[in-house]
Amino acid sequence: MADKKRHALVTGASRGIGKAIAHKFASNNYTVIGTSRTTFEVDDKLKGNFFSYSLDVSSRDSVNALYEKLKSDNLLPSIIINNAGITSDQLFLRMKDEDWDSVINTNLSGVFNVTKAFIKPIIKNKKGSVLNISSVSGLMGNAGQVNYSASKAGLSGFTKSLAKEIGSRNITVNSIAPGFIETDMTDFLEGESKEDIINSIPLKRLGKANEVAELAFFLTTNEGAYITGQTISIDGGLFMY
Repeated sequence: MADKKRHALVTGASRGIGKAIAHKFASNNYTVIGTSRTTFEVDDKLKGNFFSYSLDVSSRDSVNALYEKLKSDNLLPSIIINNAGITSDQLFLRMKDEDWDSVINTNLSGVFNVTKAFIKPIIKNKKGSVLNISSVSGLMGNAGQVNYSASKAGLSGFTKSLAKEIGSRNITVNSIAPGFIETDMTDFLEGESKEDIINSIPLKRLGKANEVAELAFFLTTNEGAYITGQTISIDGGLFMY
C-alpha cells in the first residue's frame, strides 16, 4: 500500500458521528483507520480508503497492540480523532461505581490512552492534528449525566493543555462539542420529549452527523491550521457562551 496518503485514526467509527467523520475523510482520499469494540463492515465504495479494526480504548493493552499493528503496516496516523464514547445515565444518588468508572474509563481515559500511544510519531513529523469529540453536556451539564458530563468537561482541559504543549510542533488540538445530533444515541427521543428539545434549540431542529463531520474535517485542514486549544460547539445555538 502506498504511503503517500495522509492517515486518520477515528475511534468509534462504526456508527453515528464517528462513521460520518470516517466517511468524510475516506471520501477525501485519506486512509482511515476506523475502530470499534468489534470489527464492522465498511461501505463498498470506501474500501481501499477505510479499514476496520477492533479496539477497546479503555484498555492500554488493546491500544498498544493496535499501534504496533499500524506501525508494522506503515499506517500510523497524522490525525487522531477521539470519538469513542459511551453513556450510562443515572441520577447521581442512584449512580453505581461501575456507571462512573465505565464512562470515565472510555470517554476520558480512552482519549489519554489513544493519544499517548499515537502522538510521538506525529510530534516527530511536526505536522498533524488531535481532535476530541466532546459534548454540549460537558459545557452546560445535564441531569442524570454526572459521569458523562464530567468525562466530556475533562476533554476541554485535556485539549487546552495538550495544545499548549505541542503547538510549537505544528500540531493542532481541538474539541468539538455537538448538541443533539440525529444518531442512534438520540433515537430514543420521541413525542413531546423530542418536541421540547427541538423547541429549546434556536435553530429548531436536530443536527446532522455530516455537519459535525464537515467541521471535523475543516479543523484538520490548512484552512483550520490556526485554530487550536478550542472547544467548538455545534448545537444549533443550544448553549451560548
